[in-house]
Amino acid sequence: MLIDERGTCVHVLDSIADPASGPSYSVPRLCEALAARGVAIRLMTIGDKPSSPLSFRHDAFPQDFGSCPILKHMRLSRALKSAVRDAAHTATIIHAHGLWLMANVYPAAAAIRTGKPLVLSPRGMLGKAALKFSARKKRVFWDLLQATAVHAATCLHATSRQEYEDIRAFGLNTPVAIIPNGIDVPSASPKRSSEYHSRTVFYLGRLHPKKGLDRLIAAWALVKDQHPQWRLEIAGPIDSEYARRLKNRVEGDAGLRAGLTGPVYGQEKTAAYRRAELFVLPTLNDNFAVTVAESLAHGTAVISSKGAPWGELSDRGCGWWVDGDTVSLAAALHQAMRLDRSRLAAMGECGRAWMVSDYDWTVVAASMQSLYRWLSGAGERPACVVVN
Repeated sequence: MLIDERGTCVHVLDSIADPASGPSYSVPRLCEALAARGVAIRLMTIGDKPSSPLSFRHDAFPQDFGSCPILKHMRLSRALKSAVRDAAHTATIIHAHGLWLMANVYPAAAAIRTGKPLVLSPRGMLGKAALKFSARKKRVFWDLLQATAVHAATCLHATSRQEYEDIRAFGLNTPVAIIPNGIDVPSASPKRSSEYHSRTVFYLGRLHPKKGLDRLIAAWALVKDQHPQWRLEIAGPIDSEYARRLKNRVEGDAGLRAGLTGPVYGQEKTAAYRRAELFVLPTLNDNFAVTVAESLAHGTAVISSKGAPWGELSDRGCGWWVDGDTVSLAAALHQAMRLDRSRLAAMGECGRAWMVSDYDWTVVAASMQSLYRWLSGAGERPACVVVN
């Protein structure tokens, strides 16, 4: 059924063009899961062409001033602003995703104008580590535009308890719904084969300083000689100066036993998860880290730094949750790589069962729909909402 009979839920996201960005997957997939439950959904973005196919239809609008160096990075779009404003009149809920760009401001302006409930998902952008990047620009943008937009939110959405704590530490007292991202769990656990002579530690994601890859490589250098049968494989878009420097560093040391490929998608990504016996995420800050969930869903054990909200890895017997410094990462790598294939595979299966029970998109969409119904006055406040 619809949230109620009056209108739709309008989702607004800056872009879905970068498949290495978590929201490019999680937001359209959330919309698809909600639509499957009968919620009327409209997804709006600025019109970059997605690098991978999406099953959920969306409306893409042109960017203005794309050739102007100063304005280009603000991602202005008069067409998107107008469309969001018009859609708000018949919407039941407006749901904005992200911060620090004009596409993240337009939904708040429309909500203020029409009095419609606004859900805002910061998508990890209020974490301490995230705020340090381009800090001066963010302070200016906050004072000019973003503060008004954030304070217009009826409810904030955190994808983890850790992100909830970041929101409160930032000084926001708005009600917060803690609802994780979902994950597409394979129908059957991939068969882990002993056909591979070498054993693989795998990283997949953005090649960005906040991901802690320098620490990972340093940690790998400390333990690799004790585990000569293992190899480190890093996959991600080589689309920045940092990424190119990282690739040169890895490829310039033949004794490192590491490789840095470009991004992997679809069947190629599935095959990479299948090859890996261990996934590692050394991030400084992530509000969710969908690659951890994907790894577990494919039956792969995980090492995650405490920069990501996966503290249950150890308790559930499917991985390690450790400090993100070089020494701690090296210790976790050493402990994991000492295990035989069957032990790591059993840990991966524990993780897969966890993803099925708690992170399947049907579970996540039901929680989000209950939030929308409460905000629209059609239901009780759900248990996932924390009011402070």
